[in-house]
Amino acid sequence: MSELVIKTLGQDKTEQQKWDAFVDQCQLGTFFHLSGWKTVIEKSYGHTCHFLYANQDERIVGVLPLAHQKSILFGNALISLPFCVYGGAASDDPDVMNALEDAAIELAQKLGVDYLEMRYPFGRQNRLSERCAHSTFGCDLGDDDAAILAGVKKNERAVIRHSLNNGLEYTVSGDVKECYEIYSESVRNLGTPVFPKHYFSTLKDVFGERCEVLTVTKEGKSVSSVLSFYYKNEVLPYYGGGTPQARELKSNDFMYYQLMCHARNDRACHRYDFGRSKNDSGAFKYKKTGVWPLYRFTTSSIWLKRRLYPISARIIPNINSLFRCGNDFPFG
Repeated sequence: MSELVIKTLGQDKTEQQKWDAFVDQCQLGTFFHLSGWKTVIEKSYGHTCHFLYANQDERIVGVLPLAHQKSILFGNALISLPFCVYGGAASDDPDVMNALEDAAIELAQKLGVDYLEMRYPFGRQNRLSERCAHSTFGCDLGDDDAAILAGVKKNERAVIRHSLNNGLEYTVSGDVKECYEIYSESVRNLGTPVFPKHYFSTLKDVFGERCEVLTVTKEGKSVSSVLSFYYKNEVLPYYGGGTPQARELKSNDFMYYQLMCHARNDRACHRYDFGRSKNDSGAFKYKKTGVWPLYRFTTSSIWLKRRLYPISARIIPNINSLFRCGNDFPFG
C-alpha cells in the first residue's frame, strides 16, 4: 500500500467527479460533503475554499471540505463548512480522518485564522475540543400518506386535517425565486440578516434535481415555501418560511406533511432530516416538544458535535451564526 497523500481539490471536472463518487459511497459522506459546495460558497460569498482529500493508491480515501470565512461579523475562521449543518472529515478509515484533521490544523496555522471549526454530527476523539451548541432532528418516513399522518400525534394530526380543508394547494418545482421571497420575509420578521438572492439560484444551478422547492398557495397566492435537499434517500428541508397568513391557514403544517408524502412517494426517500437548532432555543423546543417532533423526532435527535481548535485566539469565541440555516427556526 502506497503512502497517504493529502491534496487540494481544484477545478478539474474529473477530479470533482471522483470526489463526489467517494462521498456517495462513504458511510459518513453527507450532502454537505459534495464538491458543489466549493462552487456555491466561492461564487455566492467570495470565501476561499480548501477542499482537502486523502489519496492512496491513486484513489480518494477521505475528504474534508473547508472554507476560510473572514468577516467583521464572524471573525477569521476555517470552517467545515459555513452555511452547512454538517461537515468535518469523511472516511471509512479513522486514521485517514486523523490525517485530514492534522492537515486542516496545519492549514489553519498557515492562514493565521483565529480558530478551526468542524461540524460533526457525532463525537470524535481528536485534537480538537468539543462544543455542543446545537442539536439535529430527524425521523424515518412511513410507507404511505396514511402511515405518515398516523405517525403524528392526535392534536397535530387534527391541525393537518384542518389544513387539508383550507383550500390549500402545493406545487413542486425549481422556482427558488418564490421561495426566497417568502423565506427572506420570514427571517426579516425574526430580526435576522437575509442571505443574498443569488445564493439560492446558485444552489439550484449547482445541485440541480437534488435541490427542490415546494410552495403552498391559497387561491393562487403563495403563503408558504421550503427549499429542500435530497441525498441518499433522505430529504432535508433547509430554507423556508411563511407569510403572515400562514399561521391562520396552517399552511406550514400542510407544507411539511406534503413534503414528507412527496419525498416518500415521488423521491423514494426513507428519512426526513429536520435540520439543526440551537439548544434550548425556540426552534429547539418546537422540534423537541412541539408539534412535528411528535412524529418520532425525539427518538432520533442528536447533539451536533462542533469540534474547535484555537489557532491564534486565546479563547475559542462563543459564536452562533446570525444567519439561520438548516431549518434553524420554527415556521409556525
